Amino acid sequence: MVGWAGEMPSAPVEIIIHLPQCEANREEAAHICEAVQNYFAYRAEVVGWELRDLSRVGRSSLAVGLAVLAICVLVGRALGDHFGTGYLGRFFDEGLIILGWVANWRPIQIFLYDWQPMVRRRKLLARLALATVRLSPNS
Repeated sequence: MVGWAGEMPSAPVEIIIHLPQCEANREEAAHICEAVQNYFAYRAEVVGWELRDLSRVGRSSLAVGLAVLAICVLVGRALGDHFGTGYLGRFFDEGLIILGWVANWRPIQIFLYDWQPMVRRRKLLARLALATVRLSPNS
């Protein structure tokens, strides 16, 4: 159900649930509309929790990545100076800098790309939680 709603414009949404007449007349059917709205509200809340967790992972990964980068730059420079300007010195100097940047790959991915689909999904689920839900008994 969520897939089609993401393709719709952000106009108000109405969800129509078709039920057999005998089921629509049952006392429990009166709670279906509220249950559908509560479901989408809960799913939006869960995605919000996941987004906060992703942000926490991103911050801790960034701290580790920046520390690794700083250590790699310092050690690479020291080894580069120790082995001179030849191939071995350049290998350590440039190789460790590359390693330091690779250590920052995951936090960069999180802060540039990974959060965006989660925010879109949370907004969509929140929109569906506000949708009008209507029961339509089949004849």
